[in-house]
Amino acid sequence: MAAVVAVLVRSLRLRPARLRPLLRGWRELGGSEVLRKSLSRGIALSAGSFVLCEAFKLVSGSAVVRASFKVAEVIEQADYLYGSGETEKLYRLLVQHENSEDAELLWRLARASRDLAQLSITSAEEKRQLTYDSLEYAKKALEKNESNSAAHKWYAICLSDVGDYEGIKVKIGNAFVIKEHFQRAIELNPKDATSIHLMGVWCYSFAELPWYQRKIAAMLFAAPPTSTYEEALRYFHKAEEADPNFYSKNLLFLGKTYLKLNNKKMALLWLSKAKEYPAHTEEDKQVQKEALELLNSI
Repeated sequence: MAAVVAVLVRSLRLRPARLRPLLRGWRELGGSEVLRKSLSRGIALSAGSFVLCEAFKLVSGSAVVRASFKVAEVIEQADYLYGSGETEKLYRLLVQHENSEDAELLWRLARASRDLAQLSITSAEEKRQLTYDSLEYAKKALEKNESNSAAHKWYAICLSDVGDYEGIKVKIGNAFVIKEHFQRAIELNPKDATSIHLMGVWCYSFAELPWYQRKIAAMLFAAPPTSTYEEALRYFHKAEEADPNFYSKNLLFLGKTYLKLNNKKMALLWLSKAKEYPAHTEEDKQVQKEALELLNSI
């Protein structure tokens, strides 16, 4: 008991005065006079049980608080590294917590694994492994918290990436699941412009699906996934409404979709915005290049 008291004092900074009544109750448990009397024995056992229960509550409660603080600190550091573009450092930080029970940590690890896979310095073998790993982390995040919007979003993204290694049948089959998770992400967080944009990309991709892939899809599925450029356009505009000018690629897709709909005036407007978007990342530079090429082709 002395050891328990010491732990309580050190961990919780309890004043000795608060612990003395509990300690007295414990000592009564071993008193021969108390044990010889059934009624007194019952009281002593109750006191002892109370002491043990209270000690457990205090110690375990302290552990939960410390664990929560640790998770919050890791997430704060992870978000800083993500915002700084420190992909490798971010991955090394988060992969230490791959066995975490926290969905917020796990979906961030899924994102970091995918981002690392996208780097040009990552070998083909590492890229494949990281792609599959990212899906597992996102899946685990969903298992821990089905109501986490980001977990749904990153599960859909990572499932799409895995499809590149699984062949067209699996990729088209996964499309139904991917759509459901993007829609669920939007339902849980209607203001997340990225999820809305990705739903638009899904629609755009199936609107421009080549004829031979449409034929394969029709052979494999009774009702293959379909969409239209008009539907894609609605999502891209909705994303822009949620967070104006948030992403260079949304501007690019607005321009590309208007081109598909033969509206050159609006295509010029959005492609020009994409071309002029400040290039903070490698992806932004690629968007600028594609936007310029499309502008020159009009």
